[in-house]
Amino acid sequence: MSIFPASRSGRGWGLRWWIAILLCLITTINYLDRQALAIAGPMLIREFELSNTEFGLINSAFLLTYALGHLVVGPLIDRFGTRRAFSWAVLAWSIAGMAHAAGRGFLGFLGLRALLGITEATNFPAAVKAVAEWFPEAERSLAVGIVTVGPGLGAVIAPPLLGGLILLGGWHAAFLVPGAIGLAWLWLWHRYYSLPEANPHLGEEERRLILGGRESTSADSAATSWRTVLGYLRHREVWGMVLSRFANDGGFYFFVAWLPTYLDQARGFDIVQIAAFVWVPFLAADAGSLAGGWASRQLMMRGWSLDRARKTVIWAGALLVPLTLPAAVVDSAYLALALIGLAMFAIQLKAANLFSLPIDLFPAAQAASIWGLFGAVGAFGGMAFVAAVGWISQHFSYAPVFWAVGITQLLSALFISWLVPRIGQLGTADRAPGSGSIRALD
Repeated sequence: MSIFPASRSGRGWGLRWWIAILLCLITTINYLDRQALAIAGPMLIREFELSNTEFGLINSAFLLTYALGHLVVGPLIDRFGTRRAFSWAVLAWSIAGMAHAAGRGFLGFLGLRALLGITEATNFPAAVKAVAEWFPEAERSLAVGIVTVGPGLGAVIAPPLLGGLILLGGWHAAFLVPGAIGLAWLWLWHRYYSLPEANPHLGEEERRLILGGRESTSADSAATSWRTVLGYLRHREVWGMVLSRFANDGGFYFFVAWLPTYLDQARGFDIVQIAAFVWVPFLAADAGSLAGGWASRQLMMRGWSLDRARKTVIWAGALLVPLTLPAAVVDSAYLALALIGLAMFAIQLKAANLFSLPIDLFPAAQAASIWGLFGAVGAFGGMAFVAAVGWISQHFSYAPVFWAVGITQLLSALFISWLVPRIGQLGTADRAPGSGSIRALD
């Protein structure tokens, strides 16, 4: 018996939205694994006598292998399919996360973060490919918005959950429990996920809606290779997409990796205060993810083009972030947290639409490979930013970091406006109606 209700109306609350929630759930678990180091960070820095520069490098090791993993996993997901790829990846990263409980010192945590990074690289390429497989075009930004709730939700849950675990069982428990939760998710995924063409839990009306609103996935996805993906780099739209992502991700990763340590070092928070308050900005991030997907969908339902809707919401988020820069200098730690929350809301408002671009521009059969390139560039940007935070905060202060967050978000939006004249040109707009294949790109 299925725990997911079959759709009675293709345009209502159907199975596709339960699939989006399932993807959001694993992304939440993924971020619990990542946040364990951030929440335990102040304690680990003191116990193992780590400098801020060393802690920044440990976080950057994750992002380096995470980026390299994106370059590898995209074509593999397209070749082996979303269901199998997720199964293997979740098993691997759950074990890698739990292994952190045995970490000792700078080199030990550096190696473990590198291992976690390469195993977690599958999450977003596979999730976005699943969205491309399960959602018609007009609903994709909202579906991606639901998926991108996962990072914020994981970060909302992490402080009270992992902080409580640390208080009860030491920092080791913060790594063991999220890994075990990931292994439990595997049962749901393996049992209920398959393509909509043959999913036994899917109603026929909803199946027709899904298949009629996207290109066919019956083409040989194994034909996707890095030669094919890299061939797309001759298009300015692809450069705009990846440069925008490079500029975008540093701000988000700064808050994910450094917020508890920032509050410990600059605002004097202890582990109880971190557990009680660090979740607030990430709740705002979740609201931004949903608002960004919802706003874009509403604009398109009112007759706006895909291009105009996406770019409007991207710019709205980018312009809101610089308004939060006083967070670094205000006297009140709680006002600073509120401003950081506003920044996270704006970053994710923008990201819900930016992260939809690979499936706006390319068909589902290439979605994971394109998203792999897209995500790798973002992780490289995050890696550089997070490493720089360690050095800057150790030798100066956190204030320049907040300025960099605002400037990079504006640069990200500028790259889209400059290099992507019309969103949908390479994908939806350049496919002959009903053809299910992309037209010649040159």
